Amino acid sequence: MTNIALPLRVTSSGLAKERSLKRSIDASIDVLLTTQLFSSPADPFYGFVFNNLRFEIFNEHEGVVYDSNDTGSVYGLPGLYDKKISGSSKNINTYAAELKEAIVNNEKRLSDVTASMTYMREERKVYVTVKGNIISTNKEYVYTNILRIWN
Repeated sequence: MTNIALPLRVTSSGLAKERSLKRSIDASIDVLLTTQLFSSPADPFYGFVFNNLRFEIFNEHEGVVYDSNDTGSVYGLPGLYDKKISGSSKNINTYAAELKEAIVNNEKRLSDVTASMTYMREERKVYVTVKGNIISTNKEYVYTNILRIWN
């Protein structure tokens, strides 16, 4: 089984294919993780809301994002400023829970998805880990990435 390669590339035989299922899922999560929520007209709910907060005030000591406009919501989504940057998807008060929800809604090749985000203040980076099972092969899946903090 082959999957369409990301980023999309047109070859003489059509769209380029990715033979590795893991690399295909990795690329899909990379795109999801770096796409702002509400930035795609085709699917406004595609993306990860953490990128919508990149111009907000980041409190490095508490590991939270402040609401610079004092609106209490991002694009009408309440409660996003109450979430912690570090944490796992088991706790609903974290951005990791938002990431897990985005992956569950958009990456149908995975089951039993969990996500964790760990903020390292000294490095100014957020370490992202996603775990799950690949449905078609029933193999464990692990994805890691590092996000640089914008302050």
